[in-house]
Amino acid sequence: MTDDRTSSVTSSSSTDSSPALPATDAPPERIPSRSSQPYHRGSFSNITMPQFARESFMPSESGTEADDEHVPKGLPVPRSRHHGKSVLALGGKAEVVSESSTSVLSPDVLEEEGRVRKKQNGGMDRERKRVGDRGRRRRELVRRAVEVGLLGFQAAMVAANPDAEGVIRTYWRELLSVGNLWCVLIALYPLRLVCWAYRQGKLSRTIPIRIPASFDLAPMLYPQIIPVLISLLVAHNLQGVVLPSLVLSISALPRPLIPTARPWETFSNMQWLLSCLPFSLHKLGFGSPHDGEQEIAPEILALLYPLHQTLCLILLYLTTTSLLVSEVHLLSIGLIHLLLFARSPQAVILRAILWGGGLGLLVSCSHVIRWGITLARIPKWRFRKAPSDEPALAELFRELLSLLRPRTSSKTSRLNLESDYSTDEDEILLSHPAHTCPVPDRPPSNHATTPSGRRKRAPSASLRAFFSLTYEQSVTRRWLYAGYVYACTLVIAFLVVRPHIQTYALGGREPLGWAVGYFLGDWPQFRFWAVKGNWERWISLPPLRDDIEKGLLCEGTGWVNRLRMTFLGPAHTRLAISAYYLILITFALSLLLLHLARKSVCGSDVDTRRKVFHFLTVFMFLPTLYIDPTFVALAMAVVLGIFLLLDLLRASQLPPLSKPIAHFVEPFVDGRDLRGPVVVSHIFLLVGCAVPVWLSLASLPRSASNNEEDPWKGWELSSREVALVAGVVCVGLGDAAASLVGRRWGKTKWLWGGGKSVEGSVAFAVAVLIGLLAGAAWLRVGGWPTAVPGIADLGSGGGSGMESLRSVLDVKRLWGWLGPGPEGTGVLGKATACATVASLTEAVLTGGNDNVVVPVVLWECVKALAV
Repeated sequence: MTDDRTSSVTSSSSTDSSPALPATDAPPERIPSRSSQPYHRGSFSNITMPQFARESFMPSESGTEADDEHVPKGLPVPRSRHHGKSVLALGGKAEVVSESSTSVLSPDVLEEEGRVRKKQNGGMDRERKRVGDRGRRRRELVRRAVEVGLLGFQAAMVAANPDAEGVIRTYWRELLSVGNLWCVLIALYPLRLVCWAYRQGKLSRTIPIRIPASFDLAPMLYPQIIPVLISLLVAHNLQGVVLPSLVLSISALPRPLIPTARPWETFSNMQWLLSCLPFSLHKLGFGSPHDGEQEIAPEILALLYPLHQTLCLILLYLTTTSLLVSEVHLLSIGLIHLLLFARSPQAVILRAILWGGGLGLLVSCSHVIRWGITLARIPKWRFRKAPSDEPALAELFRELLSLLRPRTSSKTSRLNLESDYSTDEDEILLSHPAHTCPVPDRPPSNHATTPSGRRKRAPSASLRAFFSLTYEQSVTRRWLYAGYVYACTLVIAFLVVRPHIQTYALGGREPLGWAVGYFLGDWPQFRFWAVKGNWERWISLPPLRDDIEKGLLCEGTGWVNRLRMTFLGPAHTRLAISAYYLILITFALSLLLLHLARKSVCGSDVDTRRKVFHFLTVFMFLPTLYIDPTFVALAMAVVLGIFLLLDLLRASQLPPLSKPIAHFVEPFVDGRDLRGPVVVSHIFLLVGCAVPVWLSLASLPRSASNNEEDPWKGWELSSREVALVAGVVCVGLGDAAASLVGRRWGKTKWLWGGGKSVEGSVAFAVAVLIGLLAGAAWLRVGGWPTAVPGIADLGSGGGSGMESLRSVLDVKRLWGWLGPGPEGTGVLGKATACATVASLTEAVLTGGNDNVVVPVVLWECVKALAV
């Protein structure tokens, strides 16, 4: 370990059994080499939680500089190499004899030159490295201080929210105890390092630890703070959510912070005991009991720690290096909250898709998918040859022709998203090509080592099991595997997901028939056909209402909602929104395909192609979210399940869908997609837009329905809020503007370095500010009742569309709405503060994807400040 790894204030830089190493125990540096299998994992039982903190999890650097930052735009021009037997270089060093006509240096030559150069300039390099590390350490400390300050500012905004104040007064003892525990564990970590170093002995200074030049605090900040802040904002409508959030925040603490925890342990008894602290205070006499009907039972709370740890292991096993440490913990916490608190029909459907469908496929298809991937990775020539029926003379003639055929150099392969990255097993297979002839005057190659000197490994038992197959048999077996996976998918969808939705989301109604009535229930001809055919038991039809009943139902809900309920009808409105989405998606894809056809190079202008989808989300969701937010939330949940299933089929390399899916997504991938088996760009884009919508639906009250048999109970909101569009504004406008502006005009970098520019961050803040003001203006023009306390008179939903439009265009009334004061709402100042916090978070964030974390942060700010 180098001196940068001797100690760390986070768990992301320590994976050894000891907390850290003293500065004197650092061995000499090693020339970095490319891993032959960066995403390989062993058996599932060998994965332990401390392995989350490996350096293979590179920090996320997306946003201002562009999403395809890690994709090389072009390789540097190599130095010219003389091809004589021995040529003296300028520095007096004999050049290495080249055996080929290429000017590109081989990896072994580069490593050897690096070692020689490092030995000659060792003292100068060490001094230069020490000075550079000192500067990077200062900049990194500033960056992490800003990151901690932003989280503290968000906590202050949440504490000032009127709805959160009552929740904090109720759970203040639990919140204080968890906060104190978090601070004590962080403060004890350096002391434990010092004690461990003194026990080892041979110290060169009094304090044998130092802060590394590069570290990330995300694993000990975001999974612990963000879920608790969200629970405080939604607890007034979703009771009982605070205690599970506190338990999971302790469960997500990095393993090195826990005393007596060992890296090889799957579960830490000490951490499990500490996770029981929040719901045990009243048993110990230090807190008030919380025994309401909405509270989770203590027995269930005590099992959240092993559930979280097991879920993290499964997610790591499935995604390998596609997700960072903090993202794995946040995803696990979100899934557990969805499992426990799915109350609305939309949340229940999402739970059925993710939990029912995900676990079903994991249990039934994991081995078959792994076998299919193994078969797809074996070269065609490595399989056993099929017995030939050709005559001996014809076979001999074919072999002679193959020997006389000239050999051509291999072309540079394009990005292949269907297959995983190369492994040592593949390297062994490819190092023994079939039908080769010995080349004269060339020494025999050493088949025991690779060209870089690494020892080759023998093929694993899983590979050798398929070597006895012929190529035709392997293709047949892959089709059988594909058929099994498709059959399991259909069985899980109809026998697991569908009954769960029918029982817990739709009150026992058939999901397919309910969906038909959900979209076509307002069509008179369809209603007549359904009643005539006696399909009413299967198809849920909305009740018929006269104009007076519709008017009473829409009273005070705004002119847009009145138009939806009385003129178009809710079902026709959903059909219109679906058609609008389909037209926009078709138009955007047509433009992109036309652009690709003209460019004819898949790697050109990746950032612009990706930002088309970002702007597409704005045009899709910003006008329609207020009209029918429950339908948009349902559509996002269904599309997320489809995205996950399609990416599973792409990564599994099963015919016939894996190749078309891989070819379609190939022109839009960035550097983050190349780090693991999962293409996360489109999934994170959808999640960034959907999570704020789902959180707002969890915090907003539903329209009351006196009829328990009403098939549409829970599918209407009584109010709206600007936080609904926070994710769309952040991902669609802020991230796209920061990337485009920062890439083209970003000259001034932030103090802490990195790829983020001040110009890009300013563009992010301005775009988010404009988006929030546009969302607030549309909410006011539409006349929907707002959920913001204290300003119901400004958004009561009364009046016509022209009256609402005049209230926005009138300068005096507009300033009274935008400006501060007792008569105004202060939307401009609040939106500016929210945009600034989101922009700074995007600039300092490295431990998570900004398309997911920053929208959640913006939602917290907008919800806490009641924009």
